Amino acid sequence: MTPSLMRSAAQLVRRRSYSAASGQPERKVAILGAAGGIGQPLALLMKLNPLVSSLSLYDIAGTPGVAADVSHINTPALVKGFMGDDQLGEALEGADVVIIPAGVPRKPGMTRDDLFNINAGIVKNLSAAIAKYCPNALVNMISNPVNSTVPIAAEVFKKAGTYDEKRLFGVTTLDVVRAKTFYAGKANVPVTDVNVPVVGGHAGITILPLFSQATPATNALSHEDIKALTKRTQDGGTEVVEAKAGKGSATLSMAYAGAVFADACLKGLNGVPDIVECSYVQSTVTELPFFASKVRLGKNGVEEVLGLGELSDFEKEGLENLKGELKSSIEKGIKFANAN
Repeated sequence: MTPSLMRSAAQLVRRRSYSAASGQPERKVAILGAAGGIGQPLALLMKLNPLVSSLSLYDIAGTPGVAADVSHINTPALVKGFMGDDQLGEALEGADVVIIPAGVPRKPGMTRDDLFNINAGIVKNLSAAIAKYCPNALVNMISNPVNSTVPIAAEVFKKAGTYDEKRLFGVTTLDVVRAKTFYAGKANVPVTDVNVPVVGGHAGITILPLFSQATPATNALSHEDIKALTKRTQDGGTEVVEAKAGKGSATLSMAYAGAVFADACLKGLNGVPDIVECSYVQSTVTELPFFASKVRLGKNGVEEVLGLGELSDFEKEGLENLKGELKSSIEKGIKFANAN
C-alpha cells in the first residue's frame, strides 16, 4: 500500500468512526483478551483512535508481541502489554474504559449459550479485578454470552461494593452494524446514512432490529423483506461461523463494532453532547432487569436509557417472544455469579 493510500485509509477510518478533539483529557483504555481474534484488530483500531492516550493490552499469553507490533504505529497512544494474572492489576490501574473480548470463540454448531461455562468463569475473575483496580471505569462487555456475562459482572461489582449501573455496558453494536449493512443493501440506500435501532439482547431471537424506525425510511421493503432482514441480523454470527468453515467466528466486524462503541464512550466521558448508541444495560424499559435499547452517553457513562419508541406489530410480537429467553439468560448469569 502506497503512503497516499495509507493516508486515505486512515482518514476514512477517522471520518467514519472517530473524531479528534483539541485539548481533550488523557484517557486510558484497557483491552482484556487483547491477543485473541477480536482483541488484536480491536487493539489496532483503538491505537488509531485520537481520543486514546494510553492503551493497555492484557491477555494470559501472547500480549508482548501484540503490544510491540501495535506500538510501532505512528499515532499518539502509548501502548503497553501485560500478560498473566500477576500483571492484571497494573494493566487495569487508572483505566477510563475497559473492553472485555476475553474468552473462547464460537465454533460450528455452538450457540452462545454453549460458551457459558468457560466464558462465565473468565468474566467473573476479570470483573473482580476491575472492581479492585479501576472501579470507576466504564466496562464494555464483549465476551459472550453477553445476555449472561453482563449480569455476572453486575453481581461481582455488587459484592465488591463498586457497582454503578451507569458504567456497565453489554456491547451490542455489531447487531446495529449488521442491521445497517443489510438494510442499506436491500433498500438500496447509502449505508453511511443509515441508522437502525436494535433492542433486546445479543443472541438469536433476543436480537430485535427495529426496521420500522430505520432512517432513511423506505417503502421499498415488503413485510417478507423485513422478516428476512430480521432473521439475517439475528443469525449474523452464525453466517460468519459457517462461512469460515469452523476456523473462526465474527472477529473483524466485532472488533470494528467494539471500537465504535468504545469511541462513543470516550466521547461521552469527554463531554461531547448527544452521543447515542444502542447497548445492553440495566434498564426499566421492560420488566427485565437488563435490556438493550438506545442509550445517551455522557461524563458518567449512561446519562439516559431511552425508550423503545413506536413499534410495528411484527416488532411487538418479536419483543414478547424474546423476553422468556432473555430472562432465562439473565437469571443464569446471576445464579452463576452467586454460586461461590
